[in-house]
Amino acid sequence: MATGRGANGPSKKDRREAAREHARLLREEAQKKARRRKWWVQGSVGVVILAVLAVVALVIVNSIPQGQTSAGPKNMISDGIVLTSTTKAVRTPGLKAGEKPVATTQSDESSKAYITIYLDYQCPYCQQFETTNSKQIGQWLDQGIAQLEIHPIAMLDSSSNGHRYSSRATNAAACVANYEPDVYYAVNNKLFTKQPAEGTNGLTNAEILSILKKAGASSEKITKCVNNEKFKSWVTAATTRAMTKPLPNSSVKKWTGTPTIIVNGQTYSGSLTDASTFLSFVESTIAASSTSTPTPTPTATK
Repeated sequence: MATGRGANGPSKKDRREAAREHARLLREEAQKKARRRKWWVQGSVGVVILAVLAVVALVIVNSIPQGQTSAGPKNMISDGIVLTSTTKAVRTPGLKAGEKPVATTQSDESSKAYITIYLDYQCPYCQQFETTNSKQIGQWLDQGIAQLEIHPIAMLDSSSNGHRYSSRATNAAACVANYEPDVYYAVNNKLFTKQPAEGTNGLTNAEILSILKKAGASSEKITKCVNNEKFKSWVTAATTRAMTKPLPNSSVKKWTGTPTIIVNGQTYSGSLTDASTFLSFVESTIAASSTSTPTPTPTATK
């Protein structure tokens, strides 16, 4: 008599075939899972790569200063304001969006000191030079033997705890150039007199406006210009140009920092705290062009 599964159960051959079929089905299911896993991994990696590329692109875009998207201030067509005396600025139109600055003509180098300064209102070294030399430069301007071109830029925003003092102060200076250009020399001096310490929040817009007012620049237009950062786009573009382009009317191919001081094409690299050193540099620079040049009058220093 048959035992086990009995005579009606599957034969040994059937069981073997069934086992093979079951194994085949298991292999196929494993292969399907492997393919799904492969596509999932590849898809996930692709998503991660796309996300990384998006972040990298965003960082690159944000690290490139944007171009000038609105009109710049009047009387700064060179990106700087040109002063012929302590109370007189040269009038020019403002730069249009996307327009390139126009270099200032310096046609009388044999008898005049053309002084160009690139500065940041947060820069302590700029403050040293201004404190030391503003009086004698002002005398030269009023004597008619010098011309001063000031290029304010904003490279030290990181020194004011995210409050962007350099940019806001530069914008304020541009507002003065646009609306009250003849008091720019006084404003420039006052901004350095009240320069905030690095590592602080810098001055508020209200404090900046108070400084401008004391220097003679006070109007509703200037107040709106400062508070709305009317020339924010120009500040960014002018700063980028100063930091990346050869400086006009000089042999400076690569800007190295503030202050950058140029007299008749020659870069001053002497003391920032000794007025006599700068005086000697100006005299020698002019003398190189003419032996009959009016000589700047020294300023008595304490």
